[in-house]
Amino acid sequence: MSSSNGGPSLPQERKIVTEIPGPRSRELQERRKAAVAPGVGSTLPVYTVAAGGGVIVDVDGNSLIDFGSGIAVTNVGNAHPEVVRRVSEQVAAFTHTCFMVTPYEAYVAVCERLNALTPGDHEKRTILVNSGAEAVENAVKIARYATRRPAVVVFDHGYHGRTLLTMTLTSKNMPYKEGFGPYAPEVYRMPMAYPFRSELDGPATAAEAIDRITTQIGVHNVAAVVVEPILGEGGFIEPSPGFLPAIDAFAKENGIVFVADEIQTGFGRTGRMFASEHEGVVPDLITTAKGVAGGLPLAAVTGRAELMDAVHGGGLGGTYGGNPLACEAALAVFDVLESEDLPGRARRIGEVMLPRLRAMAGRLPQIGDVRGRGAMTAVELVVPGTKTPDPGAAAAVARACHERGLLVLTAGTYGNVLRFLPPLVIPEHLLLEGLDLLEEAFQ
Repeated sequence: MSSSNGGPSLPQERKIVTEIPGPRSRELQERRKAAVAPGVGSTLPVYTVAAGGGVIVDVDGNSLIDFGSGIAVTNVGNAHPEVVRRVSEQVAAFTHTCFMVTPYEAYVAVCERLNALTPGDHEKRTILVNSGAEAVENAVKIARYATRRPAVVVFDHGYHGRTLLTMTLTSKNMPYKEGFGPYAPEVYRMPMAYPFRSELDGPATAAEAIDRITTQIGVHNVAAVVVEPILGEGGFIEPSPGFLPAIDAFAKENGIVFVADEIQTGFGRTGRMFASEHEGVVPDLITTAKGVAGGLPLAAVTGRAELMDAVHGGGLGGTYGGNPLACEAALAVFDVLESEDLPGRARRIGEVMLPRLRAMAGRLPQIGDVRGRGAMTAVELVVPGTKTPDPGAAAAVARACHERGLLVLTAGTYGNVLRFLPPLVIPEHLLLEGLDLLEEAFQ
C-alpha cells in the first residue's frame, strides 16, 4: 500500500514530542469549555492542524497514527490532492445557489455516479442532502409516501442518527436517546443476528423477526425495513450469513421497502464499494454519507426509480443539500476510489489487521471476539472466561493507545468494542506500527 498524503504532503510517521494531549491542546480545551456546549464530546481532545495519509498532526507538533478516519469519512485520505483541486476551483466560481433555486451540473453528475455505483442494474434516482441522519429520514419519507403505510422496522444494536426519527430508530439509549423523548411513533425493533451473542443462525433469526413483524405489526402496515449491512456504532456486527438476504426477500415479497443504511460501510470501506454486495443484496433504497465527499458534508438517498419518482414536486429537498463544493468533492472521491482501487486497498488492510487481531485474541483472554471486513474491523472486550461486556477495559485500552499516539475509537451497545477505521490510503508501515501499539496498550 502506498499513500496519497494529501495537501500538506505530511511525513508518514508517528512522532510524539509532548504528552498527549499537549500544552497547546490543553489551552484550547479550556477555551472550548467556556464556548462550546458540553453535550458535544470528543474522543481525544488533541487539536488538529493538518492530516493526510495515515496521520493527524496536532497543535503541539505530535503526529498520531489515524485508525479513525473521522468515523469512516476520509476513506480517500484527508485533503486528497484531487479533492482539494476540484473544491478550490469550485469555491472560486460560486459557493451556493441552492439547487432548488438555480441548479448546477455537479449535483446532477453526483446523482448519475451514485445511480451507477450502487448495487442493482434497475433504473434509479438520487437526492442529495447534508447528513446521514437526514438521508435516513428522507428514505423513510419516500418509503411511507410510496407505500402509503406507516410502520418502520429496525433491528437491535442499530444506529441511524441523532434527529428525532433517527434517534428513535437507534437502539442505544446512552448517550444518544437519554432524556430526549418522547420518540417518533410507528417504529418497531426486531432481533439482530449477532454471531458472538446469539444462539440462532442468520436464517433462524430472520424467521423470528419475520414472525414478529407478521403477528405484531401486520405486513400490510410496514413501509420499510431499515438495516445496516454491517452495524456501525452497535459494534461492527456483521449479521450472521443468510440474515440479510432472508429479510430482503421477505420485504420484496410483501411490498416493503428494503433500506440499506450504508452510511458507515459505503465507498470501499469493507472491501466492496458497498457492504450489501457481500451477500448479493440489492436494496430498494440505499442511504450514503460519511465517505462520499472526502470530509465535506454530503449525503444521499439512491433508489428504485418508481419509489423515488412517487413523491410530489417540492416534497424533498433542503437549502444546503448537494452544496456545489461538496458535489465537486464527491466527484473527486468517486474518481479516486476507482483509479487507486481503494476497495482493493481495504481488502489488503483487512488481510493485515484481522490475522494480527486474532493472534492477539489467542494471547489476551479479555478479547472475546474479533470481527470485520476490509478496513472496518473490531475487537469486543469481555470479562475473561465469560461473554460479560467489559466497557472499562475498552476505555482503558483506548486511553493507552491515545497516550502512545494511536487514535482508536470505541463502539458497541455495551461500550466494550474497539473499532478500527484507518484511511484506505494508510501506508502499510503505519498500519503495522499501529497494531504494535495496540498490542502494547493491551499489555
